[in-house]
Amino acid sequence: MAEEDRQQHDGLFHRIWRSVFRGPVIPGNDRDRRWVVFNTLLLHFRPTQVPERTLRYTHTFGLGGMSLVLVLLLFATGILMMFVYQPSPAAAYDSVTSLQEDVLFGRLVRNTHHWSANFLVGIALLHLLRVYLTGGYHTPRQFNWVVGLVLLLFILVGNFTGYLLPWDQLSYWAITISTAMLAYVPRVGERLQQLARGGPEISSATLIGFYTLHTTVVPAVLIAVSALHFWRVRKARGVVIPRRPDEAVEDKPVSVLFLPNLLTREVAAACALVAVVVLVSVLCNAPLGAEANPGMSPNPAKAPWYFLGFQELLLHFHPVIAVVLIPLALAVFFAALPYIRYRENLSGVWMMSAVGRRAGIAAVVTGFVVTPVLIVADELRPAPVDLSSGLSGILPVVAVLAVIAVFVFVLQRRLALPKEETVQALVILMLAAMVVLTVVGVWFRGAGMSLAWPWEIGG
Repeated sequence: MAEEDRQQHDGLFHRIWRSVFRGPVIPGNDRDRRWVVFNTLLLHFRPTQVPERTLRYTHTFGLGGMSLVLVLLLFATGILMMFVYQPSPAAAYDSVTSLQEDVLFGRLVRNTHHWSANFLVGIALLHLLRVYLTGGYHTPRQFNWVVGLVLLLFILVGNFTGYLLPWDQLSYWAITISTAMLAYVPRVGERLQQLARGGPEISSATLIGFYTLHTTVVPAVLIAVSALHFWRVRKARGVVIPRRPDEAVEDKPVSVLFLPNLLTREVAAACALVAVVVLVSVLCNAPLGAEANPGMSPNPAKAPWYFLGFQELLLHFHPVIAVVLIPLALAVFFAALPYIRYRENLSGVWMMSAVGRRAGIAAVVTGFVVTPVLIVADELRPAPVDLSSGLSGILPVVAVLAVIAVFVFVLQRRLALPKEETVQALVILMLAAMVVLTVVGVWFRGAGMSLAWPWEIGG
């Protein structure tokens, strides 16, 4: 792109912003210098030009921008709800029902907030998966991968802390189950549980603590870390550029102006997403059960859906393994992914190669087939098993490790995968297994957390 075109593009932005926010510029004035600093910082989050090949929608699916739109929707609807909501056990439930029944468009606002939060978890996970499968964690984007993991963590914290606020049976016992998992952490488990609850039981202290985190701490962190995340994308010259495995990384890719080429696509995707969220919010109400009753637990009592995979693991593994070792190992593994020494930088190559794609498909099939088989086999064991003692606690671990070993052995024999593609196949296998665990926890666990068909549970 010609230099004069870039300068004209910058000048257009400057003129618009000055006319709207700053008024006429006086050369040499301190006020003008402050405006230059502000303008430079603001515009630095979005580049003047973007690589033309990154504009293809199927390269990123707009998932990062969608996540930002959902965060903004959550902020807007959350602020509106704060005018009605009262964070106390005596008034929380009534304030939510009043919001839905007595406030104009109150039900729509709460539905939009609820579905935006749930969509955000799914879209953020898909965004993370897209970045991984397109090699967007290689140099110079390693640290931004870690920043993205931090963002995902606080998205989950935001959903978790907001889950309790309706103070109904569903939310009360879901948080009770989730915080009870902390007690399995060796030595400090009970202290962590009391810290999360603000005391030995779920109480007004828990509700106030969750409300404070949900409405102040989490939004502040999301704003700060999101700004850092977008700035790091900008410093890396945009998202990773798609390419073929035999194609070299371009030093100077063909670029086009951000306005209108990328901006129009982002606005269109944002409008479509908002329309979908509003449509779902009109058709599907956010769940609200009976008011919380600490003396009567529902059967079954389940954690929020994004933690149900780990609750499912509790049924098959020793609690320390399910609640501590597996989550910790996964966190360390994903944070270390960009810093593993790879044979070459495959940034921009979809699943690294054609062989990598075949291995990925094999991993998905293996995860979707073997995980239910292992769950059913564990369920059909002849007698109730105490997972905390002896060989019974080791058998599930041995079975899982055996499946992973056989999976890697077969892939190496048939496809001769290099290290990076083997790691990719293992990542996909773990994600497929976690999807199955979550689906089983949501739809196939009935009374007493026993396996059942969804229509039997509903009846």
